[in-house]
Amino acid sequence: MQRHRVDAGFDQSQAAAFIHGSRSKISRMEDGITTAKPAEVLLLLDRYGITDETERGHLVWLAKNSSHRGWWLNFPELSEGYRNHISLEDDATFIREWQTVLVPGLLQTTAYAEQTAALAPNHLPPDVVAQFVKVREGRQAKIEEGGTSYAAIVWEPVVTLPLVPDDVHREQLEHLLKAGKRGNVSLQVLPLSAGVKAGITYPFSSFSFDSQPTVEAVAIDNLRGASILEAMDDLTAYASAFDRLRSDALSPDASARLIRRVLRSSKEEAS
Repeated sequence: MQRHRVDAGFDQSQAAAFIHGSRSKISRMEDGITTAKPAEVLLLLDRYGITDETERGHLVWLAKNSSHRGWWLNFPELSEGYRNHISLEDDATFIREWQTVLVPGLLQTTAYAEQTAALAPNHLPPDVVAQFVKVREGRQAKIEEGGTSYAAIVWEPVVTLPLVPDDVHREQLEHLLKAGKRGNVSLQVLPLSAGVKAGITYPFSSFSFDSQPTVEAVAIDNLRGASILEAMDDLTAYASAFDRLRSDALSPDASARLIRRVLRSSKEEAS
């Protein structure tokens, strides 16, 4: 695919626009790290001017039978933005995440995911919630298997002000403590005393795909949905933002002590 793209005179950003994807997705496809859907392959080949049916058929066959085919493609109801986000997570060697309201999806318990799904603006039927939770659990696999280094920072209210029933929140806090003990997971809490960080009030995740944690893509959540950023200025800005958050946040050990204190207080109130 890379040869066809170059011969056609397109760069990776232009190719990404053809399939409404990200530049890093094209890069990872061409490097054999991930694969495209057959429809995406055909669309790219059309744009590249490849008409040879043997070549087209071979590349589509590879897309259908690749061992890298993403499990999330079995959930066609997922939005394009969400699929792109999951693809980045699945390929990443390093993930850094900042969350202001909810526990990060990669660290949520099943009960917490079910309860927060009910917070959606439109009421979700039970079968949709079940699919949502299944996808959330699928996303967590690489973290639980230790295949990705994951650093999460959450704002203090995520820990201290539950948006779910108290028993669900307590279970979630216990899960966070266990997750924080994994060798590939770092969890920090940004205290209220650190103040509001200008320009970083929205949640975001950054991704690296090599042995070095250089940020290569950023996913942000805002009022218009999810967006993938890949411009160098954006990557530098969000890498710097995460470094500032990490510097101002409690250490992982101090964060664990805060979580244990909140958990203990909640248990005492329930008894």
